[in-house]
Amino acid sequence: MTLLWAVVLFGILIFFHELGHFLLAKILGVKVLKFSLGMGPKVIGKKIGETEYVISAFPLGGYVKPLGEEPGEELTEEEKPRAFNFQAPWKRAAIILAGPVFNLVLAYLIFLFFLGINQPIIIPDLDSITTSIESVQDNSPAMKAGLQKDDAVVAINEKPVSDWNEMAEVFAKNPGNELSVRVKRGSEMINVKIIPESVTAKDEDGKDTVTGRIGISKKLNAHFIESKGIFEAPFRALEALYGWCVLTIKVVVMLFTGGVSAKQVGGPILIVDAAAKAASVGAFAYFNFIAVISVNLAILNLMPVPVLDGGHLMFLSIEALRRRPLSEKVLNWANKVGMALLLMLIAFVFYNDIMRIIVPWVEKSLNQ
Repeated sequence: MTLLWAVVLFGILIFFHELGHFLLAKILGVKVLKFSLGMGPKVIGKKIGETEYVISAFPLGGYVKPLGEEPGEELTEEEKPRAFNFQAPWKRAAIILAGPVFNLVLAYLIFLFFLGINQPIIIPDLDSITTSIESVQDNSPAMKAGLQKDDAVVAINEKPVSDWNEMAEVFAKNPGNELSVRVKRGSEMINVKIIPESVTAKDEDGKDTVTGRIGISKKLNAHFIESKGIFEAPFRALEALYGWCVLTIKVVVMLFTGGVSAKQVGGPILIVDAAAKAASVGAFAYFNFIAVISVNLAILNLMPVPVLDGGHLMFLSIEALRRRPLSEKVLNWANKVGMALLLMLIAFVFYNDIMRIIVPWVEKSLNQ
């Protein structure tokens, strides 16, 4: 069932994204040769009109192939008016932009539905993922070390930490061990020594395990968006969409500036795991997860990196300013660099997923 929920999630996200490209291409008169859900070898397919609709073997992607998309593609004079590369820059930009926009539309529709049935949309505050401390328990290791509300842990044993999960993991793995902790208090930096106390807790399998705790809690601030009726829901859904877009952009910026640890970046394995957990909670959690992932996909796709939609938009902007397209040599070079960066990112997120999910699972299996 875990894989099924993930396939459904990826299928919905990919379908909406590619549907945006497809519909705008059709509306603007560009011939679409293929619409594929999934990548790799074709599993099933059927040609309807001038377009072949395909389901491919690997569900981690999809594509719309318009006529004349590839540089240097041989076309007849009759085909050129409907070829992608022969369209005005604004038309090509609209077709490219439609994919991320449709991901935002998907998130909006999900938010609209839940607000329409009086289910609030929750947008966490950025402080909730940082190391800011909300409260300190009495007589805890943290209190004995002098930690206070609104302190932020910035390093443990000289190793920087930038989000709550990373920090908590270090404390959990060091019960009874003295740790040197650097804390930011306002504009001041202080250093303290903390020995996490040993606590017996239940792991994910319900078994007893010894873990380290220092007695602090994190901020759980969040913005609740509610609708008083069906007529207010469309406007509140826009507010929810805007809020999640802003939060996503802030997190992306913090990833590049070091405000959030890159270790928290996840890939397909993490999404599969999270999708199954969300589905086990209920329909709201699962579809809310789809909406949030859809917003993330839209924002990340608009980054100005070659091979992403944002990279194509960047090239079109340059073309519009120069009033002539970039040379095929430059485009090929840029796409190769972009693909290399994308492959490096994929390798990195798979490594994070393996270290976060697969390795603990293997270790737990070996210790049984």
